[in-house]
Amino acid sequence: MSFNKRSRLDTSQVEDRRGRGGGRAVAIGGGGLGLVIMLVVYLLGGNPGDFIDITEQGPAATTQSDGDFTTVAEACETGTDANTREDCRIVGFVNSIQAFWADEFARQGGDYTQAKTVLFTEATEAACGYASASMGPFYCPNDQKVYLDLAFFDELQSRFGAQGGPFAEAYVLAHEYGHHIQNLSGILDQTAGSRGTGPQSMAVQVELQADCLAGVWAYHATETGYLTQVTDEQIAQALDAAAAVGDDQIQRQTQGYVSPEAWTHGSSAQRQEALKAGLQTGDLAACESF
Repeated sequence: MSFNKRSRLDTSQVEDRRGRGGGRAVAIGGGGLGLVIMLVVYLLGGNPGDFIDITEQGPAATTQSDGDFTTVAEACETGTDANTREDCRIVGFVNSIQAFWADEFARQGGDYTQAKTVLFTEATEAACGYASASMGPFYCPNDQKVYLDLAFFDELQSRFGAQGGPFAEAYVLAHEYGHHIQNLSGILDQTAGSRGTGPQSMAVQVELQADCLAGVWAYHATETGYLTQVTDEQIAQALDAAAAVGDDQIQRQTQGYVSPEAWTHGSSAQRQEALKAGLQTGDLAACESF
């Protein structure tokens, strides 16, 4: 997979906060459970406002920009840039994902509201609280933004054993935008008070549906004009990433045993099945069962 070299990137869809101070840190209500548990709770799609109490714990670590740092607005113009820089690749994925959903909403007689992706380092402020890199990527419905520290993709490989690759990154972003679609459709509000935990919980169903919606975009990705043909190898990258962030896989890595009653996102098998449902059909109807 590569980006169409002639495609123009719209950097206005990405807010680049990298290299800025992080403000306050985020704490989990009930005591300090550590960075690993935070990653387990939030990995790929948790809403901080649903799970945590925000408390001021002093300033978060900050990363100062250096002379070599350039923002996406300065560096990312075309698909050629997306083929050579990771941050520009993220811009390209965001552009493609939102182009698809804008067309899909219009096809069904609706209006799509864009959601910016915020790139940050270590910590930043969100309308759902103060985002920490240890939380993993997440979507905040309060400000309709996706938050991402690019270091997460290294963590996905080094700690959780994913093979990585560009389309693994695409899956992560498309999953978060799946939550945006759920928000625009009213699903997040409808399920907010009844999610619970466990393999059949509403929390897991919401996450699996977001996986399915990510697959629907992937099926249509080349139609948006940003991407060239997606290969079987790249689809395998996405499926591998979905397996790596299954609750059972994360629990084995972090606590050494599996506790299904605590699942909030679904097992590796569940997540792969949901992603495949969208990938194989490209049909929104395939996601209704989740």
